[in-house]
Amino acid sequence: MKDLTVGKEHVQIFYFAVPMLFGNLFQQLYNVVDSVVVGKFLGDDALAAVGASFPIIFLLISLIIGFTIGGSITVSQFFGAKQYDKVRISVDTINVVILVASLVMGTLGIIFSDQIFMLIDLPEKVIPDASVYLRIYLLGLPFLFGFSNISALLRGVGDSKTPLYFLIFSTILNIILDLIFVAGLGYGIASVALATVISQALGLVLAAIWIRKNDMLRFRLRKIVFDKMIFNKSQRIGLPSGIQHVLFSLGMLALFGIVNKFGVKVIAGYSAAMRLDSLAIMPAMNLSGALSTFVGQNIGAGKFDRIGRGLRATLVMSTGISVSISIIIFFFGESLMKMFSSDPKVIRYGVEYLVIVSSFYFVFSALFSVNAVMRGAGDMIVPMIITLISLWLVRIPFANFFMETMGEKAVWWSAPAGWMVGLILSFLYYNNGRWKRKFRLES
Repeated sequence: MKDLTVGKEHVQIFYFAVPMLFGNLFQQLYNVVDSVVVGKFLGDDALAAVGASFPIIFLLISLIIGFTIGGSITVSQFFGAKQYDKVRISVDTINVVILVASLVMGTLGIIFSDQIFMLIDLPEKVIPDASVYLRIYLLGLPFLFGFSNISALLRGVGDSKTPLYFLIFSTILNIILDLIFVAGLGYGIASVALATVISQALGLVLAAIWIRKNDMLRFRLRKIVFDKMIFNKSQRIGLPSGIQHVLFSLGMLALFGIVNKFGVKVIAGYSAAMRLDSLAIMPAMNLSGALSTFVGQNIGAGKFDRIGRGLRATLVMSTGISVSISIIIFFFGESLMKMFSSDPKVIRYGVEYLVIVSSFYFVFSALFSVNAVMRGAGDMIVPMIITLISLWLVRIPFANFFMETMGEKAVWWSAPAGWMVGLILSFLYYNNGRWKRKFRLES
C-alpha cells in the first residue's frame, strides 16, 4: 500500500503508474496475441471475427467498469482519510456487486450474440466464428471481472505492483496455450477464446490466494457486509462512468457498423490496427489512472494544492511518451501490421488507420489527464457528458457524413476530431474549478 499524499508529485505518479502500465500492457496482450495467432494461422475472416467481438465484450462489461472505478476511488478516499474500517466494508460491498453483475452480463451476451452481430451488419460468413469466440470468452467473464476488481482495489490503497506479477503469469500462459491449441494441435477459433478463459481463471485464483493475507482487501464468504451507503457512494461515482462506457461502446459498435460496409479486408485491417492502438494508448490511460488515485487520496487528506502540480506533471510525462509512440508507429507501422496478416490490402488499411490516429495521441493523453482530475474528485457527470459529445455529436456524425467522399478514412479521421473537441471542453471545465465541489466523504 502506498500513501500518495506525501512526496514529490511527479515521482509518486510515475512510480505508481509504471506497474499499472506494465500490468495493463500484459492484459492487452491477451487480445493482441489472440489476434496475431488467429490472423496468421486461421486467416483474415477469423481475424475479422475476433475483432468484431471486442466492441461487444466492452459493451457488456461497461457497467462493471463503472462499479470498479467507483469502488477504487471510494477505497482510495477512505484510505487517504485513514478510515480503514470503511475500506474493509467497501471491499465487501464491491465484491458482491461485481460477482452478481458479471454473471448477469455474461449470460445476456451469450444469449443475444448472434442478434448483435446481425445488428451491426457483420458479413454473414463471419458471424458463426464471431459468435463461437464471443460465447466462450463470456463464459470466463466472472474470472476477468474478479481479477480486474482485485487490481482496482489494490490500486485504491496504493499497491499497483502486485497485480502485475499475476498478469505476467496469465499472459504468458495465454500465449503458450494459444500456440499449443492453434499452431500445434490445429484447433479452431474456439480454442483461442478457451485459452484466454483458462489463463484468466488461473490468474484470479493466484490473486485471490495472495490477497487473503490482507485483512482489508481479502474476499470473505462469511460475515460479508453489504453497506447500502457505501454502495450508493460508489454508484454515484462509478455509475456515470459506467453509463459513459456503455454509450461509448455503443458508439464504437456504430463505428464498427460503418467499417463493416467496406468488406472483410477493411474489417481485418481495422481489427488488427485497433489491437496495436489499444497498446499504444496504454501509457496515457495508466498515467491518468494513477492521477485519479493520486487526486482521490490527496483530496481525502485535504491537500488540494498537490492536485494542480500532479496534473502538470502527468501532462508532461504523457505528452512525451505519446509523441515517442507516434514516431515509432510512423516508421514501423507496416512491420507491426505484418504480425497479423500477410495480405497487402489488410496491411494497407491498418497502416492508414495507425498513421492518422497516432498523430494525435498527444491530444488523447491530455484529454484523459484532465478528466482524471475530475474523476479522482468524484465528479463523473461532466467527463461523461464531454466524452459522449465528442463521440456521438462529433465522431460518429463525422464518419457518416464523410464516408461517401473519404471512404474508410472518414472513420480514421473521426477519432482525432472527437478528441480535439473533448479536450477543449474538458480544459474549460477544469479551469472553472467547479469539480472541486463534488468531493464528499461520508463519516
